[in-house]
Amino acid sequence: MLITDRIYGSEELSEPLLLDLLDSAAVQRLHGVLQHGISGLVGVTRNTTRYEHSVGVMLLVRRLGAPLNEQAAALLHDISHTAFSHVIDYVFGGHDSQSYHDEMRETYVAGTDLPAILQRHNLDWRKLLCLDDEEQSRAHPLLEQPAPALCADRLDYFLRDALDLGLTGMLEIRAALDDLLVCDRRIAVKSLETARWIGNTYIAADEKSWANFREVGLYELTAQAIRRAFDLGVLNDTDLWGTDLPAWQKMQASRDGELQRLLKLVSPATQFVWDAENPTFSVSTKLRTVDPEVCAPGSLTPLSALDPEFACLRSEYLHSKAGKWPMRVVAWDGQNSAFDIGTRGSWR
Repeated sequence: MLITDRIYGSEELSEPLLLDLLDSAAVQRLHGVLQHGISGLVGVTRNTTRYEHSVGVMLLVRRLGAPLNEQAAALLHDISHTAFSHVIDYVFGGHDSQSYHDEMRETYVAGTDLPAILQRHNLDWRKLLCLDDEEQSRAHPLLEQPAPALCADRLDYFLRDALDLGLTGMLEIRAALDDLLVCDRRIAVKSLETARWIGNTYIAADEKSWANFREVGLYELTAQAIRRAFDLGVLNDTDLWGTDLPAWQKMQASRDGELQRLLKLVSPATQFVWDAENPTFSVSTKLRTVDPEVCAPGSLTPLSALDPEFACLRSEYLHSKAGKWPMRVVAWDGQNSAFDIGTRGSWR
């Protein structure tokens, strides 16, 4: 199979294990799960899929010389994301950890076609997926590392989103990829310049998208709509483990007035204003930064230890966005008129 990826280019895959996994129903489902959840669905961000990201992570660890099992684990690392991706963390109150897909991985995978496929290749699916985070970083050190270290998962979604957000171009991405290396079984960079570029641009991407004020507001509104849809029986667990569009269409088809009110707010036209006195709701989110390690003969040193300016920037950024954000929702009626949403979510 020839894989053509917009970040890494073309790669020929011939390993039966990878080909069988790519053809699995579980992996194919990821074509319908958007990386950015609701913001991708309503056009605020690019509609990158979990499939694209998962294949990208596999290609990146492959490029870095990972063994076949780690390539397979990379392809499957996001397999248990639900419809709407991290929006579901807001549904269940996991805004800050955003780990629902990790918590549900064993339960979900057990009911898919993956265990049988892996068994045919003499692999124990539980061992391959490394259900414990510490075990994961030991068994597949290029794929996953505790934050803020570099790993293939963080690097791939960062490179795609930085490009889509207009924060960089392919020349800079190719230069960064060429500067990556494996040092002490971890992903590091050769130069301080590349470390600074990754560290600074990663913060810019978090500010512009992953922990963006408007996107977090849209996630919270969508979570409220999903909770309402579950209470009404409009959605069920089968929808949760399906794909985005059918679940969205089910909610849109409901005649419930409160659900429709919430869904109308899930729009690029809706604005969110910081208002500590009269918020519609207050919400926190996961903050993402990295501290790339620079590999030199005999040493592996994080950027923050080499560059006090970056260390200060990273610390100040995390401090500035910590805690709950009081959001007042401002909706537009389509005729250039704005309406504030009150503290209980009713029109004011």
